[in-house]
Amino acid sequence: MTKLAQGRGGSSEAGQRQRGFSLIELLIVVAIILIIAAIAIPNLLRARIAANESSAVASIRTLNTAQISYNSAYPTVGFAAGLTNLAGTSCAPPTSAGACLVDTQLASGSKSGYKFTMGGVTGTPAATYQAIATPLTPNQTGTRYFCSFADAVVRTSAALIATCDYSVSPLQ
Repeated sequence: MTKLAQGRGGSSEAGQRQRGFSLIELLIVVAIILIIAAIAIPNLLRARIAANESSAVASIRTLNTAQISYNSAYPTVGFAAGLTNLAGTSCAPPTSAGACLVDTQLASGSKSGYKFTMGGVTGTPAATYQAIATPLTPNQTGTRYFCSFADAVVRTSAALIATCDYSVSPLQ
């Protein structure tokens, strides 16, 4: 057999070699992917916590705005006693039982990894309220707690907030 025939697919030692990746090459690629994932996943979780906390702050601000609007619309009632009073599905016309000021997801009490509660409503007409946001799973869906009351300042704490008042630090 001539050298020309061997170079064009003849039976030479180089022609018998198979193309593809060896097992060790594939294991190295998988190891590199796992290292990159180990670096990226904690950053992804921190980003999700930050997004949940931003959503919770926005929701507290929405509740403040809704409470001010509710108090203006229903001065004999004052502030709304609960989240369901601020929401509603039948808004023609809105009532003090369903004012249609917030979306139904926020009114359900759970949104973006946080639980929302409305409390502290006292008096007739109700002159005060407090909205509190707590992470559904602390250190996983959020690390901070948020609240606000009739002064409409969003406040934050690293510990559970039982009562929202001036002792809780304002959000910076």
